[in-house]
Amino acid sequence: MVKTIQKKKIYNFSVIIEKDENGYFIGIVPDLRGCHTQAKTLPELYNRLKEAVSLCLEVEEGLFKKEIKQNQFIGVQQLEFVK
Repeated sequence: MVKTIQKKKIYNFSVIIEKDENGYFIGIVPDLRGCHTQAKTLPELYNRLKEAVSLCLEVEEGLFKKEIKQNQFIGVQQLEFVK
């Protein structure tokens, strides 16, 4: 959902956070193409995500002149698959 407050847009993005085999946290913002980052700690990841989202928004709105469409968050489910 996008709100406008005093000429500023407020976005709410869902973020997928995973931890890789080396202990790094990886943050992915599905609503913004190519928007992801990683960090050793969660607080550091949150700071880097804010920066990554800001840059991705700048590219999408400025360079590509695209309106940012946001998906509605429903939930997270982990799927186990045995083959």
